[in-house]
Amino acid sequence: MAIGTKDLAPSELDGFDDEKLVAELKKAKEELFNLRFQSATGQLESHGRLKAVRRDIARIYTILRERELGIRTAPTVSE
Repeated sequence: MAIGTKDLAPSELDGFDDEKLVAELKKAKEELFNLRFQSATGQLESHGRLKAVRRDIARIYTILRERELGIRTAPTVSE
């Protein structure tokens, strides 16, 4: 994986349940908002981070959609 957050690699995201994926999505969207705000005010130091966060969001949406379509399975909960 060339660009993106190391914690949000597809292999890592496969282990998350749907609720945790939605929480990660919300967190990434908030980060993207803050990065865009910093960019607009000229305070952004790492422009590459914008691209990485956008890709993380797309990666999460892809996994959620694949689970919806039955292409990818959610992890089983063993209690």
